[in-house]
Amino acid sequence: MLHFPVLLEESLDFLIHKKNGKYVDCTYGRGGHTQSILNRIDADAQLTSFDKDLDAFNHASLIKNKNFNAIHNSFNKLENTFDKETVDGILYDLGTCSTHFDEGNRGFSFLHDGPLDMRFNVTKGVPLSAWLKKATQKEIMDILYKYGDEKHAKIISSSILDHRSKNEIKSTIQLANIIEDIYPEKRKKIHPATKSFQAFRIHINNELGELKQSLEQASNILVKNGIIVVISFHSLEDNIVKEFFKPSVMNFPKDIPLNTIEEKDFKCIAKKIRPTEEEVALNKRSRSAIMRVFKKI
Repeated sequence: MLHFPVLLEESLDFLIHKKNGKYVDCTYGRGGHTQSILNRIDADAQLTSFDKDLDAFNHASLIKNKNFNAIHNSFNKLENTFDKETVDGILYDLGTCSTHFDEGNRGFSFLHDGPLDMRFNVTKGVPLSAWLKKATQKEIMDILYKYGDEKHAKIISSSILDHRSKNEIKSTIQLANIIEDIYPEKRKKIHPATKSFQAFRIHINNELGELKQSLEQASNILVKNGIIVVISFHSLEDNIVKEFFKPSVMNFPKDIPLNTIEEKDFKCIAKKIRPTEEEVALNKRSRSAIMRVFKKI
């Protein structure tokens, strides 16, 4: 299946406010946003794209533009590459690349059989199969609740432990079947394993922790009047973004006339932008996307 960059025109209209600026695409994926940014900026501008997935990095390495640089690393390493206040615009497309779900060998899909891995960077960390082999029922249940909002986490975790006591859980279809077989609501539109697979993927890749770290670094490397565009795909990501950019409040003693002062480094210049009906019809995976845009002041 083709990979469609989500909210492409909308995101770049905000991001590129200087044709000769310095920009960062934090999630290269399959290069949809990256290539479009390169098409819009001048030859003396600069674009750097990050991705910790080796397949994505190899794909990015095929781009030979002199003003482009690809980095095989997580986007929580921005400050390893950029000095303070040197970047004009930063883009986050937090959606998982379509190829991860369309290719069973990456271990993300409950529709295609493959090794139960789920790591974006297969050179680091442990695959999901190894984690499930040692995790307690409480650890599994907590992950399903926390990252998947899975109301049946208790019976799913119990069934996983029951199955692993007999056979090691090594494949995506094995895990999907374990969940589907005991899931109470059999006829829902979404697959019973959807929330569980999301939760395990988020945990294995520390997605939310790395997002928090990256946003902190992004705020440091961005110049005044610089732009951060974030496209989120579920409430856990979106809540982190909203919370990070929320103005802080300083409280003073009651005898001081100014009781509170808001400290705010960023101004929200666009919130909750969603794909059009036409885009959703073309790419159903875009339907849950929410874009927010912030300007450093």
